[in-house]
Amino acid sequence: MDLDTWEEIFVTITRNKTRSLLTAFGVFWGIFMLVALMGGGGGLKGFMTSNFEGFASNSCFVWPQRTSKAYKGFRKGRWWRLEIDDVERIRRNVPGVDVITPTTNYWGRTAVLDDRKSSCIIKGLYPDYNEIESQRMGMGRFINDIDILDARKVCVIGKRVYEELFRKGDDPLGRYIRVDGVYYQVIGVNISEGNIQINGEASESIVIPYTTMQQTYNLGRNIDMICITAKPGVKVSELQTEVEAVVKRNHLIAPDDKQGVMFMNTEVMFSMVDNLLTGINWLVIFVGIGTLLAGAIGVSNIMMVTVKERTTEIGIRRAIGAQPKDILQQVLSESMVLTTVAGLIGVSFAVLVLQGVEIMVNADSSHGNPVIFQISFWTAIGATLLLLTLGMLAGLAPAFRAMAIKPIEAIRDE
Repeated sequence: MDLDTWEEIFVTITRNKTRSLLTAFGVFWGIFMLVALMGGGGGLKGFMTSNFEGFASNSCFVWPQRTSKAYKGFRKGRWWRLEIDDVERIRRNVPGVDVITPTTNYWGRTAVLDDRKSSCIIKGLYPDYNEIESQRMGMGRFINDIDILDARKVCVIGKRVYEELFRKGDDPLGRYIRVDGVYYQVIGVNISEGNIQINGEASESIVIPYTTMQQTYNLGRNIDMICITAKPGVKVSELQTEVEAVVKRNHLIAPDDKQGVMFMNTEVMFSMVDNLLTGINWLVIFVGIGTLLAGAIGVSNIMMVTVKERTTEIGIRRAIGAQPKDILQQVLSESMVLTTVAGLIGVSFAVLVLQGVEIMVNADSSHGNPVIFQISFWTAIGATLLLLTLGMLAGLAPAFRAMAIKPIEAIRDE
């Protein structure tokens, strides 16, 4: 590829500027759509996974509901309560359980600091709840075993509670806030932003040791919910039947009552999201590559027209000694240059658009981790190699047609 060859390619492409521009736009739009859709799909995945931030993908939650069937002298529609003893019963009788922990919570509470107030949810938890929902601590620490043993009046506040009670930049650690007439010392700030509404949002929660809540609110042995994770290699759906059987047996609930014990399996939720994202990825690839192929077919058609217009030129070249491979190389070079230049402009423009979208989306600090719309370096390299391949394939048919031109036919055509 010497300077004369490049000059000839440039002259050939610019001979009909409008036709070349329209052909290049087809390739440009195809690769732009492919890259933009891939980046958009990645951003959508980021948005959806951020809603599950911190939650274990192999977890499940059990809580009581009104029974739907009469059983052993108890009427239909009976309310019942989970007990702290149920935790040990499940741990003892269901071997597939890994982590199991109880929770209690009260909604619609108000936290007070001086003249500031914040509506909140107060939760009584054990330290191992961190294995169910990861606590991303911005300051301080989460509750520990000593807090549980001593029933300490300490608390971990959510991000929104911190913002409403404290001024920006204030250190809340060691300060006391009041909830329901009881003062709690702040030991940490949880900045998790997951949007799953199980047991309330972390950002508007105040977490205290379970034993402290048990004493403060005179809960006795009652709990609101049991949180469970399965051991590695065990599916949560396999645990559901065993857990339900243990709970129903100890609370005299009909074994075939589908309403009395509510069971939420996050493993199913994560599986549904994964399947949806896989479908989106395949749709993106299908639409993007289809659009790009349409552009490449346009390049092939235009090169075919160009070869027909240059029949005399090609015939003269053959007459003065040009080899078929020289004709093949020239036509393929023109096709690949046109496709690659248009495609690289499309990739660059798509990257620029995705960067703008990413900046605008992440300017909103209401969600936690930034959402990434930008494609990876290797994706860009793969798109470039795809362009080179399509450029070569688009030029094959015109190139073989040019190789088949004989000098005598060119003269007769003239």
